Amino acid sequence: MSKRGDNLSNKNKRGSRRAATERSASGKSKKSSSKKKTTLKREGAPSPFWKWTKRFAVFGGVAALLGTVFLAFAVGFAARELPSFFQLKASQAGQTILVRARDGSEIVEIGPSFGEWLEFQDIPENMRNAMVAVEDKRFYSHYGVDPIRTTGAVVEGFTGARSRVGGTSTITQQLARNLFLSSNRTFDRKAREAILAMALEWKFSKEQILELYLNKVYFGGGAYGVDSASRKFFSHPGKTLSVAEASIIAGLVKAPSRYSPTADVQAAVDRAAVVLRLMKEQEYITSDQASVDVDAVQLKQQAGQNSVRYFTDYVLPQLDIILPETNAPLEVWTTLDVGMQRAATAAVASNSPDGAQGALVSLDRDGAILALVGGTDYVESNFNRATDAMRQPGSSWKLFVYLAALEAGYTPEDKVVDTPVTIDGWSPRNSNGRNVGETSLRTSFAFS
Repeated sequence: MSKRGDNLSNKNKRGSRRAATERSASGKSKKSSSKKKTTLKREGAPSPFWKWTKRFAVFGGVAALLGTVFLAFAVGFAARELPSFFQLKASQAGQTILVRARDGSEIVEIGPSFGEWLEFQDIPENMRNAMVAVEDKRFYSHYGVDPIRTTGAVVEGFTGARSRVGGTSTITQQLARNLFLSSNRTFDRKAREAILAMALEWKFSKEQILELYLNKVYFGGGAYGVDSASRKFFSHPGKTLSVAEASIIAGLVKAPSRYSPTADVQAAVDRAAVVLRLMKEQEYITSDQASVDVDAVQLKQQAGQNSVRYFTDYVLPQLDIILPETNAPLEVWTTLDVGMQRAATAAVASNSPDGAQGALVSLDRDGAILALVGGTDYVESNFNRATDAMRQPGSSWKLFVYLAALEAGYTPEDKVVDTPVTIDGWSPRNSNGRNVGETSLRTSFAFS
């Protein structure tokens, strides 16, 4: 009994150990399986990069949707507030500015010149095509803003291909700016310009927009609209413009003063050639029409203008800085002395050799301009050499140096020393390459 009981007890113990071993193995197996599942689950999980990419995509999509809704509301509201087509036709662009001298006398009156309003069908087709070709080749396909042109300009700005982002305005944007805005280059103004352009496209047809534009755009010399420009430059109505004449007028919009045929015939001809090339590339004209001789165009003879226009060209742009936006007539009082301006004009004319230009500026002690002449003939060349020419001042600065010395208490007999000097790596020299050492202010000035 005792032995049999011991055997049973041993069997039970061995059975218990086997069961425990099996349970242990089963537990390990389950744990191992659990680890594998966990490992597999971790391997299939998305990386943080894709998580953030997805979030940015969702946020970007929502932002784009909200932006589109906001833009649609803004454009719709602007379109509802726009004047009617007939009201815009009746409104005049530009303003009259009366410029006076320091004694109150009238110097010049500058104001807009309007010709006959030309209906869309009365504007020569070549004139319409020339303007579209040079200013906005996708005019008939965009909705006020040209995304291709805008994107290209932004890319060029970021890549450094151009020094600034510009040249992105469509014809509709230009019309919006001319009708409702100033020419300030600010982001806020460009945004309003874009919204107003889309509103114009929403409310008016392409034909109406082009009709408004061609009758209101500024072509220089006070001429607003195609008919006024045609009469000013070619002495005939705008309805009879030739291909060559249309190319000259279309080329003026970019820079009316620079490409004016009355100021620089060659510049106007060169610009017209660009317009004709673009018209040919866009298949508005044939190769024969593109090779037209714009030199043969008969320009209207212009009477000579007083040199005071150099002064007004310099002064009037400063009104944008000191005055708020306004289309009201202005009366501008200046510091110009009429007698001194007349003497300055005569001095430049008498001291400029044939074919050469000259310039003169006379300032009061407080810096006020008393006389300013930028060339010998404003009609021949309206380039202002007094304010825009980049030339070495030469010995003219010596007058200011000696004047400053006298005002500081020096006398003509005081001694100064002429020795070599170097300023930030720059070493000025006398024309003869020598230095005279100690000398009097009087002698130094005499030999300057």
